[in-house]
Amino acid sequence: MNRLYHESEDWVRQGACRNYDPELFFPVSTTGPGRETVELAKAICRSCTVRQECLRWALRAGEAHGVWGATTPEERRYLRRELLPAAS
Repeated sequence: MNRLYHESEDWVRQGACRNYDPELFFPVSTTGPGRETVELAKAICRSCTVRQECLRWALRAGEAHGVWGATTPEERRYLRRELLPAAS
């Protein structure tokens, strides 16, 4: 897990992911055989009490890899485009 977070963001220590191998949340691919790994990671995230904090952090940090807050990098890119104001 990326440790570039502010110390006050103690949500990291509360994450459901802390009980699993970090590699589960960083699959080699989000397609083919990697798809099952992604779905398992997302299921763990969906049960997490700090899912929203995790997703907010990943969006702010521009996290380009791994499953964060039950989202893939592709899903986060889409969310960022939706959250950014349209250019004039």
